[in-house]
This record gives sequence, C-alpha cells and structure tokens, in this order.
Amino acid sequence: MDTVFAPHAIAALPVTGSAAAFPVRRVYCVGRNYAGHAREMGSDPTREPPFFFCKPGDADAVVAVPAGRTVEIDYPPATRELHHEVELVVAIGRTAKDVAPADAAASIFGYAVGLDLTRRDLQAQMKAQSRPWEIGKAFDQSAPVGTLRRAADAGTLAEAAIRLEVDGQLRQQGRLDQMIWSVDEIIANLSTLFTLQPGDLIFTGTPEGVGPVERGQTLVGRIDGLEPLQVRLR
Repeated sequence: MDTVFAPHAIAALPVTGSAAAFPVRRVYCVGRNYAGHAREMGSDPTREPPFFFCKPGDADAVVAVPAGRTVEIDYPPATRELHHEVELVVAIGRTAKDVAPADAAASIFGYAVGLDLTRRDLQAQMKAQSRPWEIGKAFDQSAPVGTLRRAADAGTLAEAAIRLEVDGQLRQQGRLDQMIWSVDEIIANLSTLFTLQPGDLIFTGTPEGVGPVERGQTLVGRIDGLEPLQVRLR
C-alpha cells in the first residue's frame, strides 16, 4: 500500500532469550490498583470495579529498555512535577474477548517492569476541572518498559516484590499480591470493554510512594523474577 509519508515507527520490546522483538499495539493502564497508592492520591481503596486509561502504543510514548542498559529519556515539557510509578506490565499474546478470570492467563505472552510516568500537576488540573487526564499521562516517552520475560519462564509472580529506586534511594516498595484486582481479573474485566489483541500491554497499577523526579536522576524499577529497568532523565 502506498502512503503519503513513511509509516510511523512501531514500538518493539526485547524478549529474554530471543532475537525476535515484541511489537506493541496498544497500552492500557489500571488506575489506583493498590490500596496504599489510592489513599495517597486521596481516594477510598474499596474494591470498586477497576477503571482504565490509555497511553499511546507507538514508539513516541513506549520506550524499550533492554536489560543491563541505562536508557536516557527526556524530562517532558509543560510540567514541574513529573512523578514515577513503577508497575508490572502484562504483554498480551493471544486474542481475548469476554474471557473469564480462570481463562485469562492463556492470553498472556509475558511480563516486564514498566514506568507509568505522570505529569502530576497537569493531571491534578484536569481532575479539578473534571476533564480527561490525557495530557498528564499520554505524553512522549511516558511509558518506559523493560525486557519481556515469557510467562512460561517467569514462574509465579503473584507474591513477587516490586520496588523503585531513585539515585540508589528506595522510593516505592510492595508486593504484587497487594493489588486490589489480580492480573487475571484485570484481563477479564478489560476484555469486556475492548478486544485484547497480541501486542497489547497492560500496566497493572503502582504501590504507594510515588513522587517527583528531576533531570539527571536515575530510576531503577525492579520486580523479583524479571529483568530490572533503568532510565536516566535528561
């Protein structure tokens, strides 16, 4: 097919033990999925139905962070309050539509560590005006994602520790079993709203301890059993 300009570059994530990359299609995010984070954001962490927002799935927003490397990313414009949010990222490898929680795992390709970077001041302004959060969440380089580990090789992650360090200082820590909605429940719920397809990523929420980061700082996200993610703000 002829196009009027060259097609946009796709985002593609490295996969542990494979020369083939994982092409990204869409990025879904779950809001307030840890009780501690819900409280620090001023919400009641009752088990209400999960809610979702999206980030762009292209190479402008999704930053591939290969294992063992520090990738430099730009501090975004129009904000003075860029916040870190470390998350488990689930990569979808099989179509899922209206699936039950018990069947959700069959659609998972693998897992990675991700950062849901947030322009918190802009997000707060949008919340105060009852407007969409898009400018606070869906900007360039807002979704760094580490190397994917296939589900069959990742083992059981249900109780894995998750944490984030900034310049060597611990900022966030928790366990994946502290999520209000489990991975299987997230996939099942999301699959009633969208048909999930191979290439989709799901950011599953962040533990408490989110906070601001500055130019020159190095962020390291870790989840036991997965490759660490390391980025530096410039």
